[in-house]
Amino acid sequence: MMAKKPAAKAEKTKKTKSTAERVAEPVKKAGKVIREGAAQAMANTAAINAKVIDHAEANAREAFATMRKVANAKSVQDVIKAQGDFVKEQSARSAAHVREVGELIASFGRHALDTMRGK
Repeated sequence: MMAKKPAAKAEKTKKTKSTAERVAEPVKKAGKVIREGAAQAMANTAAINAKVIDHAEANAREAFATMRKVANAKSVQDVIKAQGDFVKEQSARSAAHVREVGELIASFGRHALDTMRGK
């Protein structure tokens, strides 16, 4: 009777390992997906940051160009025109920048959802 117990225990250990192996595989897959998602999120953040820096540089260039126009203006009307033009152009630029960053974020979101859905 004693000989049967170790055999039964060995069989139970085999079943336990099999269950552990079955549980480990999905956990490994989930870990891989999480690591890939984190890497993609970092890349997305870097892309957004680069775009925002590009926009800031463009805004600074335009501001300095307007300051040059104001500094070289021959009349108050030239100053008012340069400043008015800058405000109008800056408003349009800002709207375009917001739209561009928003579209970038939306595309990252769509890609993340597609990845989660397995597409």
